[in-house]
Amino acid sequence: LGRGPRLSEDRPRLGELAIDGVFAKAVVQPGSPQEVAAVLRLAHANGLLVVPAGGFTQQHTGAPPERVDIILQTARLTAVEHYDAGDLTIGVGAGTTVAQVEPRVAAHRQIFPLDVARRAQSTIGGVLATAAHGALKHGYGGVRDFCIGVRFVTADGRIAKGGGRVVKNVAGYDLMKLLIGSYGTLGVIVGASFKLFPRPSQTRTWICGFAGLGEALDFRGRLLRSPLSPMCLELVSPHAQVLLSGSDAGAEAWRVYVRAGGSDAVLARYRRELGSAVTGETKAEGKAHSGTRLAYFPPAVFERYQNAVLLNVSVPLQAVAGAIAAAEQAGVDNNFICAAVGRIGVGSLLVALLPVAVDPPAVIQYANAVSALRSALPRDASAVVLRCPREAKRHFSVWGSAPTDLDSMRAVKRAMDEKDILNRGRFLL
Repeated sequence: LGRGPRLSEDRPRLGELAIDGVFAKAVVQPGSPQEVAAVLRLAHANGLLVVPAGGFTQQHTGAPPERVDIILQTARLTAVEHYDAGDLTIGVGAGTTVAQVEPRVAAHRQIFPLDVARRAQSTIGGVLATAAHGALKHGYGGVRDFCIGVRFVTADGRIAKGGGRVVKNVAGYDLMKLLIGSYGTLGVIVGASFKLFPRPSQTRTWICGFAGLGEALDFRGRLLRSPLSPMCLELVSPHAQVLLSGSDAGAEAWRVYVRAGGSDAVLARYRRELGSAVTGETKAEGKAHSGTRLAYFPPAVFERYQNAVLLNVSVPLQAVAGAIAAAEQAGVDNNFICAAVGRIGVGSLLVALLPVAVDPPAVIQYANAVSALRSALPRDASAVVLRCPREAKRHFSVWGSAPTDLDSMRAVKRAMDEKDILNRGRFLL
């Protein structure tokens, strides 16, 4: 590898040397795209299996790898490649964390609308590779919507790009969208450019309580039909509220969090329009919904339930109620409790199935619960398992039935990684 990439074989640092319990033979930390390319050329020539990694926040996602020869960590790729405050665009290295981007743009009264948990660990490359998002997706879209360009290295060590550094660009086939959400199976992202947004002069979050899911969704419908355009419209189920607050108080209520920004007059109108549904209000800035820790739902699940299942469920707006009902029924039938949060204005939910008993359910119950949920969803919906116990991954197909476009996905994988050295077996079986 020469003098460029840093190579570590310090085995006691378990968190940086294992992927889902599988130890790596080496960890490499390249300092430039050229060094990333050198590592991948070496791996490609010698048949070494590579796992790209950022802040290790998703190391339990996917199936356990058959082996890990090299963990390619992007921690040193932290350069600010460009920042044009006037055009509201920024480009950064893949190892830059979300927490490092935020203060840079905040100085110009701009926001980078990616409210993921663990901002100090979540890297730009990891966020793009997993298509991560939070409650701000309602108002600003997902990362696919405001990422305008990516720089990446192919499996055989070629430096390439998709999109560009300006909002309007023509780049032929949209490789950028292909890489976002590819979980490091098609290439290693080394940098990206984003569209930024003006920061509101002030924000307010209103907490609205309802006796049941139906009432909460009726409220959503009225709000979507109104002239109001909130930044966030977030549903929290009763059991999710218990996880986030650490208290059983209000555990029978469904809550909807509405966040908006603007002048005093604009916020006053929101308050009037929301009416008697409002049960609480906060003016807190900074972390999204800081008083309720909504962005921290995934880590909150596994802090309390090591053997839970967490799924990312995407459905049409009219199917939200059915999806949550299906998740609750799948839980009841297989010894789980359902907890859910989600962007109910865009049909994007996080569903956790929490074990009822101290002892974890049998591995077949994990598979049955996920399969039951998936079978109840409409054809244009999806349910992706983000995390579940390792034993269930090894012995049962907890990922559900194969998507209809699996052959196309495999063809793209073969075209971009013919030797299958990137994340082999973790996401595309």
